[in-house]
Amino acid sequence: MRNLRVSADRIGADITALAAITDPGQPWTRRAFSPRFDEGRAWLANRFAEAGLSVTTDAGGNLLGMRKGSGDCGTILLGSHSDTVPDGGRFDGVAGVIVALEVARMLSERGLSLRHDLCVADFLAEEVSVFGVSCIGSRAMAGVRPPEWLALTHQGRTLEQALTDVGGDAKISAQRTDIKAFFELHIEQGPVLESTRTDLGLVTAIAGITRIEVILTGRPDHAGTAPMYLRADALVGAAQLVTAIEAKARAEAEKGAHFTATVGEFSITPGAANVVPGGARLLIDARAVERAQMEGFLEWLRGALKTLPQGISAQSRILSDNLPTPMHEGLIARLEAAAETCGASHIRMASGAGHDAAFMARIAPAAMIFVPCKEGRSHCPEEWAETDDIALGAEVMAEAVLAFDAATQGEDR
Repeated sequence: MRNLRVSADRIGADITALAAITDPGQPWTRRAFSPRFDEGRAWLANRFAEAGLSVTTDAGGNLLGMRKGSGDCGTILLGSHSDTVPDGGRFDGVAGVIVALEVARMLSERGLSLRHDLCVADFLAEEVSVFGVSCIGSRAMAGVRPPEWLALTHQGRTLEQALTDVGGDAKISAQRTDIKAFFELHIEQGPVLESTRTDLGLVTAIAGITRIEVILTGRPDHAGTAPMYLRADALVGAAQLVTAIEAKARAEAEKGAHFTATVGEFSITPGAANVVPGGARLLIDARAVERAQMEGFLEWLRGALKTLPQGISAQSRILSDNLPTPMHEGLIARLEAAAETCGASHIRMASGAGHDAAFMARIAPAAMIFVPCKEGRSHCPEEWAETDDIALGAEVMAEAVLAFDAATQGEDR
């Protein structure tokens, strides 16, 4: 069924218009809590209203557009986020918000009523914000935003004040108990769909993310006079460790389940050309959809830190440790059936990136649709997804929403 009910032209025009709201000279930058973000939010609010949605901002700072249903069945929530990383892409998050809006528009234009309320969401600050934290809106809606976050400051403004500035209210709970299903569309941010010429990816789980800081201590010495056999070069130990982490991550990934490990931050001290490095700091980002695999990696790392060259000691600490989040099997099955109805090829796949869906899954059944992106690139100006691919994902989402609504009380629990 490729005679789509959604409008690809309208989806493309909306994504282009929202992308144009960007910091001058920094395509495509619209960071949460910035004037440009506020401008984008105002544009979205107008589009929500033009679609006949009742527009509000909840206590968590999420922009919501509501379409009332005919029954007392709870809410089907659709959406993603409109904020970007600096110099980011025009599709990451944005495509999911516009698709959610288009599904609502299509249902109204076709006269298709739902028993459930339908809510379109632009979640606040899914990307890492100027306050150093992410998924602020979806955490609030799930009731798990840490209260201590409200005291975080940036340029003299607290997060609590920033929430007020976008229309939220930190003094009121934003947690929802009425959500019966959550669907999010997102670009894949990887090369699998494009390389296999597959229309859609149906997400099975969102990887847990663990970040570990490692400090290596050796001995600084004169680079010209310290004999090679007497050195305790922290950088040599760090190089050995980074290489071992890469090899271990490759071996874990070959087991089949999604697993990655990256040393994304690295520094040495004292950092002079004529001094043997006496210290090194590494920050490891490890991701897995199977918790047992992450536990095994952490155990391996503890052992690896005991095998460094002589004279080098190591200390490590876990900075953050988020568990993997499975998507709801019942909703995945509905998306598979919808893809078959729409003639869309599809595969099941894990998400190595974090998403608002990981927090919505704490309060309701949740599922995600991935669409291909060019060369798998994301978080960069070159990020690109074809409008027709996005529109096909929107059609599959709409079909799944209709099927869910038609089920007895819409319950897939």
